[in-house]
Amino acid sequence: MSDDSKRAVVLASGGMDSATAAYHAAEQGYDLYLLHTSYGQETENKEFDCAERLAEETDAEDFLHVETSHLAKIGGSSLTDDEMDVDDADMESEEIPTSYVPFRNANLLSMAVSYAEANDCDAVFIGAHSEDFSGYPDCRPAFFDAFQQVVDVGTKDDTQIDLEAPFVEWSKTDIAERGTELGVPYEHTWSCYRAEAPACGTCDACAFRLQAFQNIGVRDPIEYEERPEYSEA
Repeated sequence: MSDDSKRAVVLASGGMDSATAAYHAAEQGYDLYLLHTSYGQETENKEFDCAERLAEETDAEDFLHVETSHLAKIGGSSLTDDEMDVDDADMESEEIPTSYVPFRNANLLSMAVSYAEANDCDAVFIGAHSEDFSGYPDCRPAFFDAFQQVVDVGTKDDTQIDLEAPFVEWSKTDIAERGTELGVPYEHTWSCYRAEAPACGTCDACAFRLQAFQNIGVRDPIEYEERPEYSEA
């Protein structure tokens, strides 16, 4: 790595969106610094394994794993609260799903920016997309625009870190298609909210993932307990 190379922190959840974002950033010429967090989610061990594998597959310069258990202690999400059930997918609902972790992305992006500034990185990538912001307020384009302003005023004067959400106007199908073109090893990613193996196939995350692969005519390579048909007519 030369002194004038571009560097980027990628928030690596272990899922297909962040994996695609990592491959996209690499294609753009960035050296990768992957940041993975565990916050008490049901599938945190599986997600960690997938994020660590992504670091190996992309030959990342660094892989940082951070425990953020305060999000579980705060609660308010079916992903972290044992008293709340993870709902089955309702892909037509306009309500904020129970899987929403309150203000999670602000927490994660704050750490990512700290990591980026400490390592003289030029950008922070997050894999949020349009089907996220329809239900999660901290995935909206306006949120990322506002957070860019926070980055600009909250870092050193000579620091320039661009917040990149390259898929924010894309669908999950668009991401699956792009990732397939890039050769993203989706067999080493995980999306299910409920189980570490096999994926349930019926939670929101599984439904949008399966629909994306069905829409592009590619079989999702991970194992599912059920594979309902979600593809659009």
